[in-house]
Amino acid sequence: MAINNLNMKVRSAPRRKARIPGTLKYYGQSVNARVVDISATGLALDLGAPLNASIGSPVRIDSEELGVLEGIVKWSHNGRLGIQFRPNTNAAAQVAAYFRFFHQDVQPVLRR
Repeated sequence: MAINNLNMKVRSAPRRKARIPGTLKYYGQSVNARVVDISATGLALDLGAPLNASIGSPVRIDSEELGVLEGIVKWSHNGRLGIQFRPNTNAAAQVAAYFRFFHQDVQPVLRR
């Protein structure tokens, strides 16, 4: 993991911008979310509603394009979550299949 200018650990795997709708599930709560970037090791989500997800907590992302992905909250900032995939899941294979068959590069509409 690398460190960014906010002194937060970030993914060292190459990221790709995306706009993938889905649902984040966190301990019985469910929130609409959108994947805004994705890599082989994790993703970043924009949340559709406030959610107080604790760092280190397990989450699940359900998406038609990606399937079901399980991960751990690595960071939370300004309505966005960083998720690291659990290594014992098939997330890497699902993400590889998404890039192979579905991904189209997108440009962000708004910048934070």
